[in-house]
Amino acid sequence: MENLIHRVNVGDMLSRSAAARPAQLAVVDADRSWTYSEFNSWVNRLATGLSDRGYTRADALGLASANSAEFLAIYFACAKLGVVCVPINLGWRAEEIAYVLDHSRARGLAVEAALVAGTSEAVAKSPAVADVFVIEELSTLESGDASEPGAHVEDRDAITYLYTSGTTSFPKGVVGSHLAVYLESMQGALDSGWNASDRFVAMMPMFHTAQLNAFCTPAVLVGATIYVHRGFDPERLLDTVEREGITQIFGLPMMYRAMLDHPSFAGRDLSSLRRAVYAMAPMPDALIRACLDGFGCDFALLFGQTEMSPITTLFRPEHQLTHIGAVGTPLTGVQVAIMGPDGGLLAQGEQGEIVYRGPSTMNEYLRNPEATAEAFAHGWFHSGDVGHFDADGVLWFSDRYKDVIKTGGENVASIEVEKAVYAASPAVAEAVVVGLPHERWTEAITAVVVPRPGESIDPEELRVAIKAHLDGYKVPKAVIVVDELPRTSTGKIQKNKVREAHADHYG
Repeated sequence: MENLIHRVNVGDMLSRSAAARPAQLAVVDADRSWTYSEFNSWVNRLATGLSDRGYTRADALGLASANSAEFLAIYFACAKLGVVCVPINLGWRAEEIAYVLDHSRARGLAVEAALVAGTSEAVAKSPAVADVFVIEELSTLESGDASEPGAHVEDRDAITYLYTSGTTSFPKGVVGSHLAVYLESMQGALDSGWNASDRFVAMMPMFHTAQLNAFCTPAVLVGATIYVHRGFDPERLLDTVEREGITQIFGLPMMYRAMLDHPSFAGRDLSSLRRAVYAMAPMPDALIRACLDGFGCDFALLFGQTEMSPITTLFRPEHQLTHIGAVGTPLTGVQVAIMGPDGGLLAQGEQGEIVYRGPSTMNEYLRNPEATAEAFAHGWFHSGDVGHFDADGVLWFSDRYKDVIKTGGENVASIEVEKAVYAASPAVAEAVVVGLPHERWTEAITAVVVPRPGESIDPEELRVAIKAHLDGYKVPKAVIVVDELPRTSTGKIQKNKVREAHADHYG
């Protein structure tokens, strides 16, 4: 019983908000809604139902679902029991799902009815999976007992195994702890000024750490309201902001562009918005200025990675126009430094690998001691990102180490070239820069661009315009115009697939 007094458990976020604000609206999913008292009781019935089925501390349960109230309920039910939740990325192929279920040793899978057929092959290949719970039939799992389950859970016990995207191999399982997620949620809420009066829209995938741990768990921690959207629809999102007085939204830069371009945008009352957060990459100069003018609220960039639960720095509202292109300053409780190849920390202004320390760091990579040791070398977590701090203490991200283009004996950051592409032409909706095999240059800098709707792009004209923004050796050797770019299910551009698709461009 002593464990219940002092433990750090993500499920206790919900219990405590329900005790403090029982009548506060907790979750709204289409025409269904729950107060904190009601939602906590539902979660407790699910947790007790899982316990009655034999699920206990350190067991793993897969979760395959689009955004829904059920997703959140299962996640918090697992947390209260100490069961490890294993969210399934809905963009994975059957063999990837099978690998994750097997590698995580999941003993069960909670799955949406629409996904049962698509996951059946993976389940068949995973002998440890003994139970399949259809989410639309969760009532058959629920117990009649709505009291707190009171399981023994240690602070550093795993709450999730989150599998990171793999490019040449299967993904690695990031072991996130209750302590890491709890503290990251507190830190994010503190730095963002969130409180119980806030109303969030959750439209990014909940199976991804950014939506789940950077927004949903902090919202529950402070007793705010979560409006669940199954995906991004600009008109529906704008309607929800107006009708429900939404104060916090989170999306990708292209989503804000889509809302700005929506025919109804000019007539919208968005005055309830306090903050709009974006992720994946800094916004181009023209887009952030248009967003600030159009939405009339603060904007902030979230930067981090799954292994850090996930926020490491925030590009805060006060820096949006003074440090355009930066990724911000450290989140409270996260220590950020720049490290050289020998493990020594570098001075301000020097470029090297971005490394982190802090209690929100993952425990380890699941059953992968070699990768864990490499990630924790020299007493820091290694991000795999290249960057530097400026004189104002603001962090600038240059590139992923694997995305630095080695061309003609020079190292060129693809991010720098992408910024120049945006600056060179307002007709560019999206741009990605990669190095493609080339007999002379080893890797030829190549820009792959998507035009804005109704616009056309002449590749050579754009290449000439880019020359005004870059040193000559950094200018793309070619511009390739495409209709769309390959993306992960969370909206991140897959540079590896861009490279594969155009690998023969230079013969």
